Amino acid sequence: MSTELEHLDSQKYGLALHSTTPELGLAISNFAGDARSGIWNLERELSSLMHQHLIQFIQPQTWGDLAFIAVARGPGGFTGTRIGVVAARTLGQQLNIPVFAISTLAAVAFSQASTSVIAVQMPAQRGQIFAAIYQPALDGLGLKALVPDTVLTPEAWQKKLESWNSDVQLIEAKSELAATVTSILQLAYLDWQTGKRLHWSEALPFYGQHPVQV
Repeated sequence: MSTELEHLDSQKYGLALHSTTPELGLAISNFAGDARSGIWNLERELSSLMHQHLIQFIQPQTWGDLAFIAVARGPGGFTGTRIGVVAARTLGQQLNIPVFAISTLAAVAFSQASTSVIAVQMPAQRGQIFAAIYQPALDGLGLKALVPDTVLTPEAWQKKLESWNSDVQLIEAKSELAATVTSILQLAYLDWQTGKRLHWSEALPFYGQHPVQV
């Protein structure tokens, strides 16, 4: 049975933010032919310059044109992840629109446009690894998490991969993750199309142990 998808009014837009690394990624689209994205390497100036870039980037659209916000929830750098999630939650609250917090690892997997099972790993602190395993959804609508985002020792992760009973495409996420901001936006739109309307308070960062209130 196919899922009946909703379609966004062409006058409305989705906006995505990705700030889990020193790069800021922004993307906006009405999913009807009008889309753009940008990446800026802001390093330590991320917190002070992000709002300025947001204001400039959204033009000629206005805040009132937004139907939902998407944000990379991590894993990634603590400060950048928190800044992005707080900004998304604030916009969602002020505009009274849904906020979708999307996994950084899921965005990497989605960007591969693969039909196979995808394992994504990323360096974490203290020699550990952020890891997850995803599979394209059978209905073609996004991804299914076979192993949700977690943090493991390299040994435990290798053991999990070796025990997997099917071929797995292994992807290492190291740099230029902000480029997957378009995947963040697309995954959020797939959720929106299936009727999900997540309240801004449900958008929580993932730092490696468990979601943390902001």
